[in-house]
Amino acid sequence: MKREPIHPDTVYSREEAADVLGVSLSTIKRLIASGQLVASRPDSIRRIFIKGSSILAMLEETTLDIRK
Repeated sequence: MKREPIHPDTVYSREEAADVLGVSLSTIKRLIASGQLVASRPDSIRRIFIKGSSILAMLEETTLDIRK
């Protein structure tokens, strides 16, 4: 199954971020809570926003070196 590319300037909901990464909503919530995935929630708005650039940064920072 081919996934859509992650666009740095796109704003994703938690559900959309989970979908593009192929993980559960619970995993997204844990990544945000641990500080691995940066998200924002403006005052008086219930919805959480995740920039594509934050998703890409998290993927870069958590890259595994499988050659070891």
